[in-house]
Amino acid sequence: MTRVQVHGPEDAPEGAREAFNRQAERVGRPLNIFGAMAHSPAVLNAYDQLERTIAAHTNLSPATREAIHLTVANVNACEYCQAAYTGSCKRNGFTVEDTIAIRRGELPSDVRLTALLRFARDIAAHRGHVADEVWEATLAAGWSDTELLDAYADVVRTVFTNWFNHLVDTELDLPAAPPLDADDVTAG
Repeated sequence: MTRVQVHGPEDAPEGAREAFNRQAERVGRPLNIFGAMAHSPAVLNAYDQLERTIAAHTNLSPATREAIHLTVANVNACEYCQAAYTGSCKRNGFTVEDTIAIRRGELPSDVRLTALLRFARDIAAHRGHVADEVWEATLAAGWSDTELLDAYADVVRTVFTNWFNHLVDTELDLPAAPPLDADDVTAG
């Protein structure tokens, strides 16, 4: 059971209502995460502003962003976000098998994306510290240093949602992500 009240569109606090409705529209329906975030307008508005700013200014495609979100959710062992981002990845053209591979840390059919996902995984697993060889390998795979910073923004945005779900124990209202082997989860 979620630790805080999960609001709906009719009872979201006024200071959170606009952001709640915008996020519900963005994903296609109200989700428990947004209803729980709405309990603190500061939390929901911070997330809403971060998501909208990144989406408006990133050089990364929506599919690449969702793959980063799913990768980081796995690093942080966030079941709610792994479920949410599995669905988002599927809506952005990835297969179920791709989503499992992304959660494991590589997408064999896309060497370039795999390099960026390893970079994102390194950021999340090492709290922002990335080894020079990881940085250089990501650049060598064809990503620009600007795109690496854009990926960093998506890692931070995803950590925000992962940690929020851990904090309030958001109740899953989405289909669960396919199970992985126990050693496929990399706690950060």
